[in-house]
Amino acid sequence: MDLSNLYNKALNLEDLSVEEGVFLYHNAPLAELMQVADTIRKKQVPHGKVTWQIDRNVNTTNVCIANCKFCNFFRIPGHKDAYITDMDTYRKKITETLRLGGDQLLLQGGHHPDLGLQFYVDTFSAIKNEFPLIKLHALGPPEVAHICKRDGISHKEALTALKQAGMDSLPGAGAEILIDRVRRLISKGKCGSDEWLEIMRQAHQLHITTSATMMFGHVETIEERFIHLVKIREVQHEKPADAKGFLAFIPWTFQDVDTLLTRIRGVHNLTTADEYIRMIALSRIMLPNIKNIQASWLTVGKATAQICLHGGANDFGSIMIEENVVSAAGAPHRFTYKTIQEAIQEAGFEPQLRNQQYEWREIPETIEEQLINY
Repeated sequence: MDLSNLYNKALNLEDLSVEEGVFLYHNAPLAELMQVADTIRKKQVPHGKVTWQIDRNVNTTNVCIANCKFCNFFRIPGHKDAYITDMDTYRKKITETLRLGGDQLLLQGGHHPDLGLQFYVDTFSAIKNEFPLIKLHALGPPEVAHICKRDGISHKEALTALKQAGMDSLPGAGAEILIDRVRRLISKGKCGSDEWLEIMRQAHQLHITTSATMMFGHVETIEERFIHLVKIREVQHEKPADAKGFLAFIPWTFQDVDTLLTRIRGVHNLTTADEYIRMIALSRIMLPNIKNIQASWLTVGKATAQICLHGGANDFGSIMIEENVVSAAGAPHRFTYKTIQEAIQEAGFEPQLRNQQYEWREIPETIEEQLINY
């Protein structure tokens, strides 16, 4: 293979194969990859701004039977710390989120054996009834799969009911690596790769917008990362012409502090900053049909995420007023609505507040500063 030919294919927004992606990963100089990815970013996002969001990650429950070996957040049924979030808690958290300028809840939880479709329909409906303007970026394919298996219903039935109850979009949670060899090792209790992808296909058919993710830096091979990317790209190609499909792709690194994967299997996140930047650039190159590539400042930190903006990324994600799952495994980084804009400006870009649909928002005049500990 020839690097210049592959660069030209990428710049023409052609689909590269798994083998071509792996070749670029191992052979392309990082500076050249970044330049190619940055050029593609300028074509696909010509306004040149870096978008960001204000939302809050609220967990419906911490009870989970999936037993993922990278998760320190979950509790088994009956544990003394187990909880199901009640409406009074939602009310307090949403009220605070609105005060801090947020417009969305990222609502996720565990695979609770006692919570089926009706629980989520009732929860979403209650939230929307009281807070009709709040957006619900809710659940993820593994949670939808769990609900369907528990209740004996189809993906279409579950997604239709959830959409009618107020689910505005479906996160790309639980993708990890969409290879079943990897999933059996790190998240055996979650749906397989084919079911994850099929739920996303069905969501797109129902015109539910989604995002896609990849958690890497654990037991996967380099080739498996690129198989994952190609699978995501193929599903995006299959969406209806008038559907948005995957609005964004977010690659992030395995956080290994005190996880079972580290303590029992000895798996550590050895991903370097250069490797993360390389994967951001290759995500832009391998996914010409997904417009927005997000840098995961939560897992790699401010400085690395800023460099990613010059290597294919155009989005800085959310300030995350609250985030419990990834932080429980060691992600220490935090932003406020002021500091995230400062970080984008320091990198040489103009920050632009957005919503989940990547529509621009004005910063509310009454916004309050979030108090955090760095």
